[in-house]
Amino acid sequence: MNNSIFGESGIQITVLLILIPVLVGLLIAVVKTYATYKDLRNRRKLFEFNKKLENLSPEELAFYEKRKIEEAYQLPHNELSGKIPPSDEKGIIHNINAIEELRVIPHKKSFVPQKYISPELAKLILYFLGFAVFWLLFGTTVGEYLGIKFVAPDADHVSWLSFGRLRPVHTNMVFWGWASFAMVGLSYYVIPRVSNIEIHSLKIGWYTLILMNIAVLTGTVSLMAGINNGGGEYREYIWPIMAVFAAGIVLSLYNFLTTVAKRVTREIYVSNWYIIAAMMYVIVILVVAYIPLWQDGLAETIIQGYYMHQGVGMWFMFLTLGLMYYFLPQQLNKPIYSYSLGILAFWTQIIFYTLIGSHHFIFSAIPWWMQTVAIVASVGMVIPVVAGTANFLLTFNGAWHQVKTSYTLPFYLIGIVFYFTGSMQGTVEAFRFTNLIWHFTDFTVAHSHLTMYGIITFMLWAFIYTLVPRITGKEPPKTMVGIHFWLALIGLLFYTFSLMIGSTQKGLLWMDSKPFIQSVVLMAPYWLWRAIGGTMMWISHFVFAYNFYKMVNRKQEIIIPRTPAEILEAKRQLKKTVYFPTK
Repeated sequence: MNNSIFGESGIQITVLLILIPVLVGLLIAVVKTYATYKDLRNRRKLFEFNKKLENLSPEELAFYEKRKIEEAYQLPHNELSGKIPPSDEKGIIHNINAIEELRVIPHKKSFVPQKYISPELAKLILYFLGFAVFWLLFGTTVGEYLGIKFVAPDADHVSWLSFGRLRPVHTNMVFWGWASFAMVGLSYYVIPRVSNIEIHSLKIGWYTLILMNIAVLTGTVSLMAGINNGGGEYREYIWPIMAVFAAGIVLSLYNFLTTVAKRVTREIYVSNWYIIAAMMYVIVILVVAYIPLWQDGLAETIIQGYYMHQGVGMWFMFLTLGLMYYFLPQQLNKPIYSYSLGILAFWTQIIFYTLIGSHHFIFSAIPWWMQTVAIVASVGMVIPVVAGTANFLLTFNGAWHQVKTSYTLPFYLIGIVFYFTGSMQGTVEAFRFTNLIWHFTDFTVAHSHLTMYGIITFMLWAFIYTLVPRITGKEPPKTMVGIHFWLALIGLLFYTFSLMIGSTQKGLLWMDSKPFIQSVVLMAPYWLWRAIGGTMMWISHFVFAYNFYKMVNRKQEIIIPRTPAEILEAKRQLKKTVYFPTK
C-alpha cells in the first residue's frame, strides 16, 4: 500500500503542489535576507553618521554651508554659452561619478496620503479594519487554545471552554469577524475609487459595521453557552443572529449598487463585478442554508455541502479576488495583464464553484450522479484558477524586481501561489481515491487553513499593508512586517505539512481496518507540530496588530541626512537639544 499510493495521480499532484510554495518561500527568503543585510548596513551607517555629526568642525560646517549655496544655484539660460572655458565654480558637476545605489533597482519609496479619499470615508475604512484585527486576535487565540488541547486535552474542564463549543467560536469568528470585516472595509475603498465617485452613504457603512459586530459578538456568546444551529459544520450561529449579519451585508450591497449606478466611468471595472456578485451570493447562501423547508434527511447533508463550499468560494474567495484585481495593478503601478482573463475566471467560477459542494460526500448515501457532477465541476475549477493565477503572475512581468524592495508584494505573491496550489489541491481531494484516504481526517483541516489562511488571509494582509499607509501617510516598521510574514508563512507550512502527512497515514490505517485508537496514537506527534505551527501563526497576528497600530499612530521615521541642506538642518536640530545635568 505504501508503495502503490504514490502511483496515484491525485497523490502525485498533491506532492507537486506542496513543493511549489516551499520553493517560492526559499526564493523570497534569499531576496529578503539581502534586503535585511542592507538595512543593517544602513543602520550602522546612521550610527556612524550621528557620531560624526556631533563632532563637525567649523571648517566642515563652512564647507556644507558653501555646498548648500552651490546646490541651490539655478542655471541661467546663457551660462554655457560663449567662449569661456567651463568651470565648476557653482558645483554643478560635483561628484558626478559617484553612484551610491544600483540604478536598475528602484529605491523603496515612502507612501504619502492620497487626497482623493475623504477623511470621513478613511475613518470608516479604518474602523472596519480595526475591528477585523481585533476579531483576528480573538478568534486565533481561541484557535491556539484548541491546538493546545490536542496535545493537552485535560487543560480544563469548563463547559464554556470545551472543544465542541470553542471550535465553532474559532471558525465563525475568523470567517464572519476577521475576513468579512476586512473584505467589506476594503470594498468601501475600491467601489467608489474605481467608480470615480464618492460612496453613496457613509451612514449606511456605519450601520453595516454595527450590525456585523452585534452578530459576531452575540454569536460568540451564544456558541460558548451551547446555543447553536445543530449539526451544521460552519453555520452554528442561530438564524436570528445570522439575520443581523445578513442585514448588514444587504445594506452595504444597496450602498455599493447605488454608488456603481452613479459612477462617472462608463465601464464597470472587474473588481466591482466580483465584489457585488460576492455580496449577492452570500445573501443567497445564508437564505438557502437557514430556511428549513428543504433540509430533511439527506437534503440537509446536501445543503450543508452547498453552504460550506459556497461560503468559502463565492463569498471569501470571490470578494478577495475582486480586491486583488484592484490592489495588485495599483501596487505594481501597471494595468492588469488581461481584462478578458479576469472575465473568463469570473464566469467560470460562477459556473463550476456552485456545483462542487457535494464532493465532500463522496461514497455517501446521496445520489451517485450528484457526487459525479461535483467531481467533474471540481476539475472544471482548473479553468478559473489557472486563468486567475496566470493573470496575476503575468501582471508581474517587467516588475519582478519590485518584490525585493517591497514589503507588501511578498504577501501578494504567496497569496497567489497558495491560490493556485490550495485550489488545485481541492480539485485533487475530490478524486474518489484521494477522497477515500483523506476525508474525515485532519487533511481537511490542513486544506481549509491552506485556503482560508494561505489565500484569503495573506491577500487581505497584502491589501491592508498597501492601503492603510496611503490613507494615513504612516508606514509600518519594515522589519516587523518581515517578522510577521515569515512567522505566518513558516507556521502555516508546519501546520499544514504535518497534518497532511499524518492524515495520509491515518487514512491508510482506516482503509486497512486498523483500530481507531491506533490512528489517534499515530497523530500525536503531528498534532504537536500542528500546535507549534499554529503558535507561530498566532504570534504573527500580534505582530500584525502592532504594525497596524503603527500605521494609524506612528512617530516620524528617522531619515539619514544626505544632502548639505539636510546635514545642516540636522546640526541645527542637534543644537536645540537641551541636556539637563544629573546630580
